[in-house]
Amino acid sequence: MIAATLDPDGRRVVLREERWRHIKDGHANLSRHLRDIMGAVREPDLRMHGRVPGEEWYLAEGVGPALWLHVSVQYEGGEGWIITAFSRRSLRR
Repeated sequence: MIAATLDPDGRRVVLREERWRHIKDGHANLSRHLRDIMGAVREPDLRMHGRVPGEEWYLAEGVGPALWLHVSVQYEGGEGWIITAFSRRSLRR
């Protein structure tokens, strides 16, 4: 495990090493933004339901290399884990 935080509902969310590697490899512009990624989950500016059951999207405005920092979290059994994170220029779904 790389990092853990609580979401706004008090659920524990973890970032595992394999997912951190995925983020750094696929979205290298976020490799210096671990703290921002965890902060977006802890205190998002916007929350959305994800595309599959149990998935939530946390977005932080003005954080990271673009207008929005998007963090996808999958929940099961009251705990979540970060699937991915990336920068977004807009909020189109």
